[in-house]
Amino acid sequence: MAAKETSSDRKTVAYLRVSTLDQDLEKNKADILSFANHHDLGKVNFVEEIASGRKPWRERQIAQVLEELQEGDAIIVAELSRLGRSMLECMEILALATRKGIRVYSVKGSWQLDDSIQNKIIALAFSMAAEIERDLISQRTKEALRFKKEQGLTLGRPKGPGKSKLDTFRPEIESLLANGSTQRFVAKRYHTTEANLHNWLKKQGLKASKARTHW
Repeated sequence: MAAKETSSDRKTVAYLRVSTLDQDLEKNKADILSFANHHDLGKVNFVEEIASGRKPWRERQIAQVLEELQEGDAIIVAELSRLGRSMLECMEILALATRKGIRVYSVKGSWQLDDSIQNKIIALAFSMAAEIERDLISQRTKEALRFKKEQGLTLGRPKGPGKSKLDTFRPEIESLLANGSTQRFVAKRYHTTEANLHNWLKKQGLKASKARTHW
């Protein structure tokens, strides 16, 4: 007779996918550990991934997690939208988990994927809501940019040389060079490199004197 499977025989993976935005990763970890303890999910193995939303889920670590987990194992996410960046991706992942008998938990909403039609409907609703929210954010961003453009505001990074710490000392630098100071002396005086000084002079349209003064 086969031994009865216990919670220690099952594996639990917490998948944390973060974007380049500033997200509270440590808080998510704490919430997941608390959730796992409350649901008696045993030891939690964290898988962290920084991935662009444009990268297909099959090219991310979540695909490897799904490949390695077996029936009875579990995946925990902070919220369902962390699984994928579109409704289709989330549904593909949830469908694969269902076929393999992998349980999926979402801390947000205290939700669990099982075979009930109610939970499958909830999963679909959560995924749709996440996608709609991203679309709205994208739309608002585009509208804000269009408004700025209509107002005649320049979009993007300003053209021309950026600010330099040497800008403040331009009159002094001009005077030193005009009196024959070397670029090496000037660079050392203002705590920069000769190469940086040379580039700054070029951007400012300034030329060092040909005379050489050994200061």
